Amino acid sequence: MTSQVSRTAEQADEAVVGEQRKPTGAKDVRRLDRVIIRFAGDSGDGMQLTGDRFTSETASFGNDLSTLPNFPAEIRAPAGTLPGVSSFQLHFADHDILTPGDAPNVLVAMNPAALKANIADVPRGAEIIVNTDEFTKRALQKVGYAASPLEDGSLDGYSLHEVPLTTLTVEALKEFDLSRKEAERSKNMFALGLLSWMYHRPTEGTEKFLRTKFAKKPEIAEANLAAFRAGWNFGETTEDFAVSYEVAPAATAFPPGLYRNISGNLALAYGLIAAARQADLPLFLGSYPITPASDILHELSRHKNFGVRTFQAEDEIAGIGAALGAAFGGSLGVTTTSGPGVALKSETIGLAVSLELPLLVIDIQRGGPSTGLPTKTEQADLLQAMFGRNGEAPVPVIAPRTPADCFEAALEAARIALTYRTPVFLLSDGYLANGSEPWRIPETDELPDLTVQFAQGPNHTLDDGTEVFWPYKRDPQTLARPWAIPGTPGLEHRIGGIEKEDGTGNISYSPANHDFMVRTRQAKIDGIDVPDLEVDDPHGASTLVLGWGSTYGPITAAVRRLRGAGEAIAQAHLRHLNPFPKNLGAVLKRYDKVVIPEMNLGQLATLVRAKYLVDAHSYNQVNGMPFKAEQLATALKEAIDG
Repeated sequence: MTSQVSRTAEQADEAVVGEQRKPTGAKDVRRLDRVIIRFAGDSGDGMQLTGDRFTSETASFGNDLSTLPNFPAEIRAPAGTLPGVSSFQLHFADHDILTPGDAPNVLVAMNPAALKANIADVPRGAEIIVNTDEFTKRALQKVGYAASPLEDGSLDGYSLHEVPLTTLTVEALKEFDLSRKEAERSKNMFALGLLSWMYHRPTEGTEKFLRTKFAKKPEIAEANLAAFRAGWNFGETTEDFAVSYEVAPAATAFPPGLYRNISGNLALAYGLIAAARQADLPLFLGSYPITPASDILHELSRHKNFGVRTFQAEDEIAGIGAALGAAFGGSLGVTTTSGPGVALKSETIGLAVSLELPLLVIDIQRGGPSTGLPTKTEQADLLQAMFGRNGEAPVPVIAPRTPADCFEAALEAARIALTYRTPVFLLSDGYLANGSEPWRIPETDELPDLTVQFAQGPNHTLDDGTEVFWPYKRDPQTLARPWAIPGTPGLEHRIGGIEKEDGTGNISYSPANHDFMVRTRQAKIDGIDVPDLEVDDPHGASTLVLGWGSTYGPITAAVRRLRGAGEAIAQAHLRHLNPFPKNLGAVLKRYDKVVIPEMNLGQLATLVRAKYLVDAHSYNQVNGMPFKAEQLATALKEAIDG
C-alpha cells in the first residue's frame, strides 16, 4: 500500500515536471489548500487498490497526506449489500495535516450500497460521483431504497455527477479480447483516471505499477491502462466536469530528506529490521496470521537478506513459544498478533517475564471482545497488556502515535527489551496499521546503538574462591540479568517456569525468595529510563487533554481548531504507558481539568486515577472508527467551559 518517493522538500514544486499526462484545454482550474476524497464500492470493486494508487501519486507529488482504509468485517459479504461496502478515504493538503479528515469533499460511489453507507458523512455541497450503471431496481431494493436517490431529489443539495462508469469502461476496452465481465473489472481504473484528472495527479507511477503488476498478463495490463486513460480523457472532454482542482505540494511541511508514503504495519516491519541490525542480532518472528497484524508477517518474510527469519505457526501459542525460544537462543524475538491472540499468548508472556528474556509482543488492536470486529479499530487492549497474566508479571508498554511513528516505536521497544531483558508490549491499532502518511527515511547514523553484550564467562565468585556463572546476577543499574547463549561452555543454566532462586536461577519454593524476585522484577520495570512527558501549552491553559496511541492526530487537530478560535488548552501525549514518565504526576497536578479521549471505555483514565488520584475525565468512543477532529473539539470546548 505504499510507494517510494525519492525527493526533498526543496524539489516539491518540480514534482510534476515531465509527467506523462497533464490537464489541457480551457476548463477552469481552481486552487485548494486541501481535499478529502472517499472511494467506496463493493469489496470486489478494487477500492483499496484505487485509493492506494491515488495516494501513491499524491505522495510523489509532494502533498502531505493521511489515509483511512475501511474494510468490510466479512471476508466476502454478498455483492451490493451494506456489509460488503469497502471504502478508502484520503486527505491531502499543501500544509501539515494530522488526520484522514472528518468528512469527504468528494465521494465516489460505485453502487447504491456504497452511496447509502457513506452519504451520512458527506456534507451538503460536496461532490458525489456515482456509477449509474449499478443503480438498477434490484440493487436499490437490496439496500432499502424505495426509489432511486438519483431521481427523488434527496441528492439535490450535492454536486452530483452521474457517470455510467461500467458502460464507459466496457466501451473503452472493446478492442481487447475480453469478456464483458472481465472488462467491467477495470472500472476502478476508469474512476482513478477521472479523479487523477480532476486533481492534477501524476500518472506515470500508476502506469508503471499496472505494467509491473500484470507483467505476466500484458493484455490485462494494457486493458487497465486503457481504462485509466479513458477516465482521464473523459474528465478532460465531458461538459459535466467543468472544473479541475490543484492542491500544491506541501513544500514547507517537511524537513529536507528522502520521503516515502508508509503504512503503520510497514513502518513497524522496517523498524524491527532496523532494530535487529542496530543490535547486530538475527530477527526472528513467530506469528500466526490475524487481522490486522498479518501484514507485518508478510513484509518481514521478504527480508531474509537482512537476517530475518519468519515462522508462520499453527496457532498463537506456538508462534510466541517459538519467538521466546529464539530469544533464549540469542535472537531478537518478536511475535505479532491482535487482542484475541494476546489472550492466547498470555501464559508464555508470563514465562518470558519469569525467564527475563527480551521479547517484543506487537499487538495491533481491533474491536472486541472475542473475535469482535476484525477490520475495525479500537484501543481496548491497554489493561490486558498491563495486567493480563497470572501472578505479578509486569511488562513495559509503549504505543506509537502515527503510522510513521511505528518505526520509532519499534526501535524504542527493542531498546527497552534488550537493555532490561524483558518482554515489551507495543500497542498499535487497525487505524495506524492500515493508514499511511509521508515518512522521512532516516540516515543510518541517526539510528540508536542497540548493541548487546552476551555473557562470555563466569560472573560470580563463591566463598571458596570458585568462579561460577550465575544466570540471575543483575546489572546494578538496569537490574537486567546476563544473556547467555545456549551451548556456551561454562554458561549452562536451568531454565523453566518455576520460580528462580535469586542469582543462581535454581528452582526455589522459598516464600522470602519469591517475595524478593517478584519485587525485583517490578523494580526493574519501574526503573526503566523513559523520557519526561512533553507538554504543549503556549497560553497557560487550565485544561489538559492527555492522549495515547492513535488518538494523537484527532486530538492535535482538535486542539489546533480550539486555539484558532481563541481557546487556551494544553496537550500531552503518552508513548510510554508502563512505566509512566516520571514527571506525569507533576504535570497532571498543574491543571484544573484533565480530559482523556480514548477508543475504549476509559482504560488509561482508570490507570491515571488510580496512580495519581487525579479526577481525570474520560471521553470515549468504541464504534470501530477513529475520532473526528470536530467531534473532539466540541467535547473539549465543553470541558473548558464546564
